[in-house]
Amino acid sequence: MSQLYLPATGRTTAPSSSAKETSSGLSSEKQLKVEDVQEAYIDHKDRLVRAIDSTKSILDDLRKFNKEDWVVRYPQLNDQPLEEQPAPTSTSTKRRKHLRRSLTFADDPSSQTEVVFSPVRGRMTRAVTLASIVDSKEEEEPNAEKEAEEGDRLIPPSEGTDFSILRLDLKLGSHGSSTAPAALVSQLEKSSIANLLDERISASLNHVDKLRLRVEDTSSKVLVTGDLNSGKSTFVNALLRREIMPVDQQPCTTAFCEVHDAAENNGNEEVHVLKEGVVYSIQDESTFTRATIADLEEIVSDNENAQPVLKMYLADTRAPSESLLNNGVVDISLIDAPGLNRDSLKTTALFTRQEEIDVIVFVVSAENHFTLSSKEFLWNASNEKAYLFIVVNKYEQIKNKEKCKRLVLEQIKQLSPRTYEDANDLVHFVDSAAALRPYTANPAFDDLESSLRSFILVKRSKSKLQPASTYLSNLLSDVELLVGANAIVAQSELDRAKDDLTRAKPVLEKMKNGRNDLEDDLETVEEQGVSQTSTKTLEMLSAALDRVGQGKLGVDHTAISLPSYPGFLRVWDYVRDVRKALLTSLDVAVKLAEHEARVTTTNGVNAIGKLGDEHLPEGVERSRRVFMPEAMFNIRPRKGGRLGNRRNSSAGGAIVAGGLHGLGIGLAQRPEMLETSFLDIFDVPHQLSAHLNQGKAVGEEEEISPTALSVVSVGIGAVTMVGGQTFGARGLVEAVLRVSELVSNESVRKWAAPVVGAVVMGATAYFILELPNTIPRTVGRRVKASLVKVDQDVPGDELFVNAHAGRVSRETRKVLRLASWDLKERFRVAMDERGKEVKNAEDMERKARKALEYFHGVEKQTGEVRGDGGLVVGL
Repeated sequence: MSQLYLPATGRTTAPSSSAKETSSGLSSEKQLKVEDVQEAYIDHKDRLVRAIDSTKSILDDLRKFNKEDWVVRYPQLNDQPLEEQPAPTSTSTKRRKHLRRSLTFADDPSSQTEVVFSPVRGRMTRAVTLASIVDSKEEEEPNAEKEAEEGDRLIPPSEGTDFSILRLDLKLGSHGSSTAPAALVSQLEKSSIANLLDERISASLNHVDKLRLRVEDTSSKVLVTGDLNSGKSTFVNALLRREIMPVDQQPCTTAFCEVHDAAENNGNEEVHVLKEGVVYSIQDESTFTRATIADLEEIVSDNENAQPVLKMYLADTRAPSESLLNNGVVDISLIDAPGLNRDSLKTTALFTRQEEIDVIVFVVSAENHFTLSSKEFLWNASNEKAYLFIVVNKYEQIKNKEKCKRLVLEQIKQLSPRTYEDANDLVHFVDSAAALRPYTANPAFDDLESSLRSFILVKRSKSKLQPASTYLSNLLSDVELLVGANAIVAQSELDRAKDDLTRAKPVLEKMKNGRNDLEDDLETVEEQGVSQTSTKTLEMLSAALDRVGQGKLGVDHTAISLPSYPGFLRVWDYVRDVRKALLTSLDVAVKLAEHEARVTTTNGVNAIGKLGDEHLPEGVERSRRVFMPEAMFNIRPRKGGRLGNRRNSSAGGAIVAGGLHGLGIGLAQRPEMLETSFLDIFDVPHQLSAHLNQGKAVGEEEEISPTALSVVSVGIGAVTMVGGQTFGARGLVEAVLRVSELVSNESVRKWAAPVVGAVVMGATAYFILELPNTIPRTVGRRVKASLVKVDQDVPGDELFVNAHAGRVSRETRKVLRLASWDLKERFRVAMDERGKEVKNAEDMERKARKALEYFHGVEKQTGEVRGDGGLVVGL
């Protein structure tokens, strides 16, 4: 049924029944005044130019936004599986409120989001706004009628599941293979897909520029195309009522031949062969080569392997009411193109050339119908041209004409729905060859020619402007689908950013506020552990050293005991064994102090672990370090495999602990500490100081009382002192003289016997009775005296006790400091990560909010462009 062009104001709506009655039939179109049609055309053209400029501005902003602010995602819409479709209700049956789709993205096909579309009342357009299922449910009941009234959004099942203009189709591999477009695109990164999309937008911008030139151009270009041997050249000759184009049973048209009225060439009929790479100008003969009409067939045959572009100027002597070229209204150019499936190169060139065309006249053979090349061309052309003029040629040769017409119309319904709706005016079944027979009536072809004239001249808004309107409408629908899907992504990222901030920001603030407290607590744990270890070590070793000074074992240990006295004959071995036992007890005391330090350190490490649980946020991995107390104080091998000795420069290494029973290299294992001397048996200096009231010996705690043994000791000491002075030749002579003087003295001889007897008796009593008890105290006193020397570097510092206390506390400090450092580092890393997380969330929130505002703004702009330009898919 024919449809009359009516100028639109605001949003275009469906024609009323009265308008349909007025617009039906060709006669109603003839009733329109030329002035009214021309005025409506100019108004439509001006609005369309403004819509083109606005659309170009939207695309430019979208490209810029895609490059600088947001990586635009490429959505894919799929039908929801049947098992997931909600059961129909009486309400949904009464009014189709929503169509559900599954929204995925090319870079992330595994992630799906259900979206809904709302119908436009009385008409299905491709204006679209997406909404998630959750949002739609919230607004479904209160706004259902309102949405249906206002006609907000809809994507029909046949049109709305994919892009039309901005489709990314890589044309690689068959569907289902690993190189199929869908599979290949899904493997690309977001940025790569965004770049591909940017290229498609750039191509659309170039096409929009061509659209503007086409809309403002007063002339109209009509492309005649079709498959090979469909009769295109014959049809063009029939339109011209002259056999101009070469016709043969073999394909002969290999050139783009553009036919113009000869009036454009000063009334001269001739052929201009355009030169390649030069812009054609009829005023510049250097851009073309002249030829006669008679040379056309030779030119075509000589360029079978080339694809020349020809400009042909013909004079049509028919009246303007009958002629297409000489119509008296607008300049028309008729383009005869090569067959679609001649070769891929020429087919691609034809696909590109159709962008410059206002009207496509598609010639299809009634014998072969639509081939794959035909269908692909028509699908591509339908992105812009909702209406196609279709000529089914060679129709008179078909026996079952009704079947042929039915099959062809069914195919047209699938390829171009708008053309099918207006099939009475746009689809014609003719035999072009019969129209060239002289004096033969051909009403079918006459009706075709009249409809074509009406379509090109009277319905110029449909033939010339509607392709641009359709392209813009489809392009805006793609933009709406694109920004609608990305608005959902932006909203999702905005919600996620808010959730991340709600979760991470308080944690970050808590960590910032607790950082100083954590450091103070760690320092307190460390100092308390070191102080406790040092104090405990000092107490234990001081007590042990005092016991040794009294001739007792430093600690009570089952594996250590003082040796029994073996008798006078083995007194020297007894002294050595006592010394070794006392030194061993000191080694054990050191090991016990180390054990206490391990316990204290373990408690400190556990306290640090609790501080970590208190200050580290959830989700942060705790330290995997396992503290092994037994590893403390171990002698670690140096390079070369030798054991490193702990030693002090002031005491020749006497502070190293260990010794007997596998306790390591300690005092009891050091040769210099095990050396014995006569003073270990008779401590003459100590006895002299005691009897001369010079105070107690160093480390002595017992009060000394004069006994026979002490007297003997003093005597022996005196002898030793005297003997020490008589050594040497002179001293020996002097000693002999003194002894002889004493012996010659009567008094001395009188007391000699009693003194010698006393000495003998005292020595005997000492060796038999007191020596086993005196030796441990003497040895212990000497051991203590050797270990309680003052360190010259640290005045007042007792070497053995303080050195061990410092060593043990340093080991504790090292362990606690390592644990503290590990916790501080984890805390720092965790805080940095939370800081980055908060910063990223804030950046994402800011970016997503900006994107959401931008996408909503684009949706509003596209709606305004549609309303101002009257852009709909069909009239």
